[in-house]
Amino acid sequence: MSLLPHFKADCIECGCDEAGRGCLAGAVFAAAVILPPGFLCEGLNDSKQLSESKRYDLRRVIEHHAFSWAIGMVAPDEIDRINILNASFLSMHRAIEKLHVRPEHLLIDGNRFMPFPGIPHTTIVKGDGQYLSIAAASVLAKTYRDDYMKQLAGEYPLYHWTKNKGYPTPAHRNAIRNYGSTPYHRKSFTLLPPQQLKLEFPD
Repeated sequence: MSLLPHFKADCIECGCDEAGRGCLAGAVFAAAVILPPGFLCEGLNDSKQLSESKRYDLRRVIEHHAFSWAIGMVAPDEIDRINILNASFLSMHRAIEKLHVRPEHLLIDGNRFMPFPGIPHTTIVKGDGQYLSIAAASVLAKTYRDDYMKQLAGEYPLYHWTKNKGYPTPAHRNAIRNYGSTPYHRKSFTLLPPQQLKLEFPD
């Protein structure tokens, strides 16, 4: 199925999506993307439906052709303070604030959003598989977060973040069980049953 070019015609519309909401470690990332009128991109889809190499190929296309794009992130300690739902909204707000063009309408992947001051929005469940701008945002959010997790893996290679990107895979949970948590883990999340969680690394 071909993705739709816009939800509202004749306005500057921005697609927004986040990545990393369900992870045990690392920041949550979001992207905001304004595509030009008539933008077409073969193969662009929800980032979860694409291979890693395809996502990075599409990132180059999106960044080259987008009218404006930006990335926002919320760190693990912020997530613990405000909860992951609010952190997801905040990461999108931070991305929107960085755009060099102010959107007139926001298309948000999901069913809830904290309104951005002065800009109307529409939430679209599974919007990254329906609208080009949200799909583009999903690709940017995912690839920039993956880059970030690969950097963190250099500090803590035992957690296999180059592969699991912080998601709760068996290998990741086993590493937490064996080595404890790190400063990048989300302490408000259930990393392991309490009796199995070792002491944290010192700050």
